[in-house]
Amino acid sequence: MSTASSLGLPNVRGRVPLLAGLAIDSFGGGCAGPLVLLFFVRVADIPLGTAGLLLTVATLFSLAAPAAVGVVIDRVGPRNLVIGAQFAQGLAFVGFFFGRSLWLLFLGALVMTTGQRVFWSSIFSLLSDVADPGDRDRWFGLGGMMQAGGFGLGALVAGALLSFSGDGPFLVAMAVNAVTFFAAGLLLLRIHARHAGRSVEDSGPAPLLRKDKAFLVLIGANTVLALCTMVMGIGLPVYVTEALPAPKWLVGVLLAATSVVLATGQTLVVRHTERRRRTTVMIVAGLLWALWGVLMAGLLHIPAGLVVPGLILATAVFASADVLHAATSNALAAAVAPVRGHGKYLSYWQYSFTFASVLVPAFFAQLFEVRREFPWLAISVLALLASLTILVLDRALPNATTRRT
Repeated sequence: MSTASSLGLPNVRGRVPLLAGLAIDSFGGGCAGPLVLLFFVRVADIPLGTAGLLLTVATLFSLAAPAAVGVVIDRVGPRNLVIGAQFAQGLAFVGFFFGRSLWLLFLGALVMTTGQRVFWSSIFSLLSDVADPGDRDRWFGLGGMMQAGGFGLGALVAGALLSFSGDGPFLVAMAVNAVTFFAAGLLLLRIHARHAGRSVEDSGPAPLLRKDKAFLVLIGANTVLALCTMVMGIGLPVYVTEALPAPKWLVGVLLAATSVVLATGQTLVVRHTERRRRTTVMIVAGLLWALWGVLMAGLLHIPAGLVVPGLILATAVFASADVLHAATSNALAAAVAPVRGHGKYLSYWQYSFTFASVLVPAFFAQLFEVRREFPWLAISVLALLASLTILVLDRALPNATTRRT
């Protein structure tokens, strides 16, 4: 067995620009993403609750994006959609850099969230297109690793920026993210991926998906798990800076540490869980997230000297759940999706992440303003419900799709 195979790595020859683009894009996301909510509060002087609602409403307007992608992806190919999404998000962060009015920031948020939805609704079809036969799970893992590595480096920069006062650090983060989006889009122009053409029979808005109750329930359960993974980036900076006796620079370190786990562990998770059911792996991820929520809420009720060790422990639990989910969830969706309408299924699968991104800003901000441990306790309950749902759903899914191949 080659070293690459033993590490769970696929063949990357001719596809390095794709991996570089994912890493560069995610570096900007790691630098700016954790600071967007604070940018609205500190730079634009918008109250936290209002800022959370603004981002949520902007994301609501982007809900149609995955459905639109599902209609056109098999005609134009995922590569072109991913490239367009990168340039659109770059323009959004240019708007953040220059904008201060509520409406201009809302417009930028709308373009940003729509671009995100198009990107995530297309990228896994693109990874499927570039993967060699039998390498799809490994490509999902490697793509996630490159994104996590870039995000981790960006998160370290974000943590460093938080140690400076004034508007400058937030403006630097917005500018860096704009540049990285444009750079990633240019790199992806060099990728030539074959995409199966749209079949005549597979017309209209996902005719098979509407009748696939098991897949729709799976989307619902993954929405909750996606909420778990997203609330870390949104909530941790606010929690540390507003509620805990911990240094602000720790935010970047913890987010970067999580990204290191994702950047180094996803293909190994795929390699070492190949004989485990994908559904089982996702259930374990949900249980770990439930534990993480309890640990995060408990930080408010322990001595100040234990807060930093407690944050490190909680982050380790979160990272374990995140790497299990990241290496498995999209591969499960790709396996369950039928050959006819495969790209359409994967586009609609992204609604789980879309719904989560809609909910997470208001979910965290509103609950946090009521009582600071409420977001974390709510996450624990929801993660348990998601794990139970997947456990029941496992019986309805074909055995061949829940096992890795």
